[in-house]
Amino acid sequence: MSNTGPLGFFVRHKVAANLLMLVMLMGGVIGLSRMNIQFFPTFALDFVTVRVVWNGAAAEDVEQAITIPLEQRLRSIQNLKNMTSTSAQGVSSITLEFREGTDPIVALDDARQQVDEFRNLPAAAEKPEVVRVARYDPIANLLLYGPFEPHELRTIANRMEDDLLNKGIDRIVINGVPEQQISIEVPNAELRRLGMSLDQLAARINAESRDLPAGQAGEQDSARELRAIEQRRDPQAFGSIALQPEGDSHLRLGDIADIRQEPRRNQVLLRYDGQPAVELQLERSEDGDSLESAKILNDWLEEIRPTLPPQLKIHVYDQAWQLIDDRIRLLVNNGLSGLVLVLILLYLFLPARVALWVAVGIPTAFLAALGVFWMIGGSINMISLFALIMALGVIVDDAIVVGEDADAHHRSGEASERASEGAAKRMFWPVVASSLTTIAAFMPLVFLPGTIGEFLKVVPITVSLALLASLIECFLILPSHISDFGGGQQKSPLDGTIGRLTERYTRLVSNILPSWRRYAVAIGIPATILVFAGIVFPQLRQELFSSDPQSYFAVWLTLPEGTALEETDRHTRR
Repeated sequence: MSNTGPLGFFVRHKVAANLLMLVMLMGGVIGLSRMNIQFFPTFALDFVTVRVVWNGAAAEDVEQAITIPLEQRLRSIQNLKNMTSTSAQGVSSITLEFREGTDPIVALDDARQQVDEFRNLPAAAEKPEVVRVARYDPIANLLLYGPFEPHELRTIANRMEDDLLNKGIDRIVINGVPEQQISIEVPNAELRRLGMSLDQLAARINAESRDLPAGQAGEQDSARELRAIEQRRDPQAFGSIALQPEGDSHLRLGDIADIRQEPRRNQVLLRYDGQPAVELQLERSEDGDSLESAKILNDWLEEIRPTLPPQLKIHVYDQAWQLIDDRIRLLVNNGLSGLVLVLILLYLFLPARVALWVAVGIPTAFLAALGVFWMIGGSINMISLFALIMALGVIVDDAIVVGEDADAHHRSGEASERASEGAAKRMFWPVVASSLTTIAAFMPLVFLPGTIGEFLKVVPITVSLALLASLIECFLILPSHISDFGGGQQKSPLDGTIGRLTERYTRLVSNILPSWRRYAVAIGIPATILVFAGIVFPQLRQELFSSDPQSYFAVWLTLPEGTALEETDRHTRR
């Protein structure tokens, strides 16, 4: 057997093999400590949305005046893959999907430029909103509830929002707090008495409720910007507006108008346990860490709960981070149980030293794969953990093949070092071919188009890295570690007994099967037909993700347009 080549080098230079193993372990530890932990893998959303609000307009008018003209302009954008639009009462929404690899910033700028150059929007339409769709992952939802008025819950929720954002939560969406508006009602008789039209009154109110720049005071470093702060923000401030400042009249808006602050129409109200409630949805950005965000939330809850009023309660639900934590625990438990089973089974059939180093190859390959995965921008998420769990039962096979071949040649009288090197060289191409066929089975997922392709390509990448790391471990590290079989004679206590039983029953099966080959074929053909029948016929349901049992259900109650809020609330309570 030749002593040249990298396989022979690593068998005879144990320091090189140990250093390589140390690099793989340290790379994995560094990757684990710095890798993001998130719900789904990071992938680009190549979408831009254009939204135009035209209050009071019918859906047909919105389509003709806004949606169709904008679509005609937006079709000329480069790398546009698909465009969908929705015209509803008072709003036009257009979604642009771009081809893979398109620079999202350039796509956003192109769309914004086309919209800005459109000059024929209706006069009453608001300024178009052109935004790139950003993805946030959920962390958990908080419900604040108690015997409080909506404006009191709003104040508490806003204060908690600021506190959580300052502590490191990326984004918080507040639901259940109706948006407020100032309503001003003026009797027609009062307008006629003043000789003012409704438009004139509206212009007067608008002129007296604006914050305007007022120049600059001072020079150079001492210069300060001046502003006239006249924006009214409550009914009392609007009531103080003078209606006829040019005359001697001291008539104010509050003298003739009914001014009140009230919720806007079609707002969402929440109740929990029969009491008013506000929901805070905690989310993290793509580069955030779900478990770190969860720690921030839990620490904040322990800190804030003792300071809350006795009537105010906090209910935490839909904690998405727990799903990730459960998958991590599943992977760790499966890995540990796999190590134990491998040690037990291999200890029965192989020398203890071989069994130990074969088992050690599992965490070594995993850590090396995670280290490379971190360097190429990967993260620990539901999909990558799923891929690692699948790879868990595959990567140990390579080491078993090499270790068993080395042990078999050593028992036949070959020197331990020569047996280890020979096992690595004899098994190299069969094991590499086996691993490459497994990688080839997963690789088509990389080429899936669209969002699903971006979503699922983590699986072949993770499995391929784990298999490649397993090849390095079983051919460059394992032969060096098993080259010393403890003096050549140390076997497991049951080695002789297990060997005799294995040989006896293997020969028995080998002698019986050739004479029963017709029965074997008769069993194999129906089994193959059943497998293909399950694929071809629709009885076997095919779906991307299984429907897990949910811990909640929703009931939707639809009432006629214009139904009073009190009536809706009464039906909801019932």
